[in-house]
Amino acid sequence: MFTVRREPNNPILSPNRDRPWEAVATFNPSAVRTKDGVRIFYRAMGDPDVLMTPPTSFSTIGTAFAEDGVHFHSRRQVIAPSESWEQFGCEDPRATFFEGKWYVFYTALGGFPFGPSNIKVAVAIGDSPEHLDEHHLITPFNAKAATLFPERVNGDIVLMLTAHTDWTEEYPYPTIGIARAKKMEDFFDPIYWDKWHSELQKNTLVDLRRTEHDHMEVGATPIQTENGWLLIYSYIQNYYDERNRIFGIEAALLDLENPRNLISRTYPMMVPEEVYEKYGLIPNIVFPSGATLHKELLEIWYGSADTVSAKCSVNLKDLLRALDPSRSSRTLTRAKENPILSPRGNGFESNASFNPTAIDIDGSVHILYRAMDKNNTSTIGYARSKDGIHIDERLDEPVYIPRAEFEKKKGDPNGNSGCEDPRISRIGDTIYLTYTAYDGVRPPGGAFASISVSDFVEHRFENWSEPTLITPDGIDDKDIGLLSEKINGSYLLYHRVSNRICADILHDLTDGKRVSRCIDVIGPREGMWDSAKVGITGAPLKVSDGWLLIYHGVSNNSHYRLGAVLLGEDGITIRARTADPILEAVEPYEKDGVINNVVFSCGGVIRNDTLFVYYGGGDRVTGVATGSINHIENALRNNEK
Repeated sequence: MFTVRREPNNPILSPNRDRPWEAVATFNPSAVRTKDGVRIFYRAMGDPDVLMTPPTSFSTIGTAFAEDGVHFHSRRQVIAPSESWEQFGCEDPRATFFEGKWYVFYTALGGFPFGPSNIKVAVAIGDSPEHLDEHHLITPFNAKAATLFPERVNGDIVLMLTAHTDWTEEYPYPTIGIARAKKMEDFFDPIYWDKWHSELQKNTLVDLRRTEHDHMEVGATPIQTENGWLLIYSYIQNYYDERNRIFGIEAALLDLENPRNLISRTYPMMVPEEVYEKYGLIPNIVFPSGATLHKELLEIWYGSADTVSAKCSVNLKDLLRALDPSRSSRTLTRAKENPILSPRGNGFESNASFNPTAIDIDGSVHILYRAMDKNNTSTIGYARSKDGIHIDERLDEPVYIPRAEFEKKKGDPNGNSGCEDPRISRIGDTIYLTYTAYDGVRPPGGAFASISVSDFVEHRFENWSEPTLITPDGIDDKDIGLLSEKINGSYLLYHRVSNRICADILHDLTDGKRVSRCIDVIGPREGMWDSAKVGITGAPLKVSDGWLLIYHGVSNNSHYRLGAVLLGEDGITIRARTADPILEAVEPYEKDGVINNVVFSCGGVIRNDTLFVYYGGGDRVTGVATGSINHIENALRNNEK
């Protein structure tokens, strides 16, 4: 697992009206770290040329420097159109300091209107970053986003580029290619490129697009790590639908000896969320164009809304761990005994035993789980484990059944109804059970009941209090959980309204008052693995100076995965959120079930350094997965440095 931390000083570079050549936009920065600081090259746009029809802004390339990598100064223009093949603009630089020289590859616009025939790659070369006096056209064909590897690979100079980024009938989708040469001058030779292009498929990476509607482009100069070449690239979902495009940033790991070979890749790890990413010349864009290493951090430099420059950082070790193909289980490791609970018999749990919650009392993990019979009526079953994995006790009857009218079946005799998805919390000497109550007709709502700790441990389940609805009537409100400590003397209740996690503060649980507002905690992230909806698993777990919330996220293709959030001591403030899932459906009992591709938890426990997450697989069985709480906390806290 890893987190993405945006630089608090973003945007780090904005347009300046005092310099006409960068009065409108300063974006898509490429960065090189030197011993003195950070040198960036960026795309600059001035006001439209009123003599053109229609008036059009030209792009040139500027440079700036910052000792601290944040506060940039000494801005000046270093690349401007001087040749016919770039007379309409120079865009999107990628810079590499290679064997004593500065190489800045950029997109050269040789005609207007812009199209496949006049968008190509060029390079400017110099002995210093402020004097790039040597210019060459590189590709005779349509291409963008070329960048030079910072080191030779098996004696070869290696250039990466995106070929045919602009649609034609002959080349309907882009490809990321690798070009190799013994000497730099080969890349200036059209004959070299004619031969390379004639064997295009032999020179490209595997197609990174997940669907034919998507688009991708080289982002940053690859970074050499012990695990492989780390490539940060742009991934655009629904590219050919202007209204529904989703710009994202992803990472891929390429083989050190043969960078054409893909080792692994991430999901989209960042999408537009901040104001400076959502609003600008072209809204809702994050576009990666640079990457540098600084101590333990990978810095990603990107353009926002085609207007300003920004950066974010990721802990390199955490990212490489997530890209390790041997760790298909992500952060959490499944118990080899999984599933630890399965449907049995012909009674209350004959159809499913899933979506468990858990609490650790007196050396035993007490597991409550959703049980479904053949008529799809949900009740709550009980199991106990001393070591958290092996089941030492499992009761033959449910410990909680539908008792109130709002949870008794009123619809289809074989339709879903009952007491679903339990969550359990302990406050003092009282156990609180929160759950989804559903009668099969009205929208599901949140309910709770309580029992003393002693009655719970001694299995005196006839002593549950009467169930009480705690969410408003007529609203689909699920995923109910109660924080295990009071905040300023009041209860903090989590619930899901629509597709996001909400909270509300309740001063008393016995006065019949229901939640009346949605204090926004987190919502889905469009374009990421949790793009459709999110909800809590169990109530957040106490960690050293805050709360750990494990949550489920649902993608647009209805895959359920788990993520993690570090909350402040108030239980609401977001301090960090994982960019990648910590558990996803991999095993057959998760991928194939009543509902496919589901891991869904309602709670877990912490024992020493081990987090136990209990979850339903495929809406049918129960599994458990464990992870180091120290690793999880550290990965989340890396976001705060």
